[in-house]
Amino acid sequence: MKITLAEPHTLEQHIQKSRFIAKAAPVESPESALAFLRGVSEPAASHNCWAYQIGLHYRFSDDGEPGGTAGQPILRAIQAQGLDQVMVVVTRYFGGIKLGAGGLVRAYGGIAAQCLRAAPKREIVPLVRLQLEAPFELAGQVYGLLERWKLARASETYSQAGLVVEIVIEEARLEEFRRAIVDGTRGRSILRRVS
Repeated sequence: MKITLAEPHTLEQHIQKSRFIAKAAPVESPESALAFLRGVSEPAASHNCWAYQIGLHYRFSDDGEPGGTAGQPILRAIQAQGLDQVMVVVTRYFGGIKLGAGGLVRAYGGIAAQCLRAAPKREIVPLVRLQLEAPFELAGQVYGLLERWKLARASETYSQAGLVVEIVIEEARLEEFRRAIVDGTRGRSILRRVS
């Protein structure tokens, strides 16, 4: 079972007169992690250090702090709590007192860990994107099945063959839904995964 954050979370601390602000959020891709970074970075701050872990992919940045003193400790805080699909940005406003390499590691890693511990968590549910194609005359049955299964239409188009609906469903429910579609449309529909 993989765990991520249920929602973004922020924590602020003052350490040796420097102001540290940790901002953590669930992210689904490197692109969404970097978009979060752009959204929460504070240009007036001394540093906006960050790290993310998404499956086997991870990245981090010291953003001008001495190498290995900020990004890696943030990443270790994510990994130590067994979290996935998480991005943490720690913003520092320098207060005039140098912390040294060890002090920076403790400050960045510590505030990231505290922020993550305090953040609400949720289980990551694997999702599958599907395309359902059915003749026009079966549109009523298809819409009824989607409603009973509480599945929203991600997109809907029409082709010469009929109705084409894209949906997203939990992977664990896929086979049961596939049987329901075959039964509900008497085998006259096509259900395929979309990459």
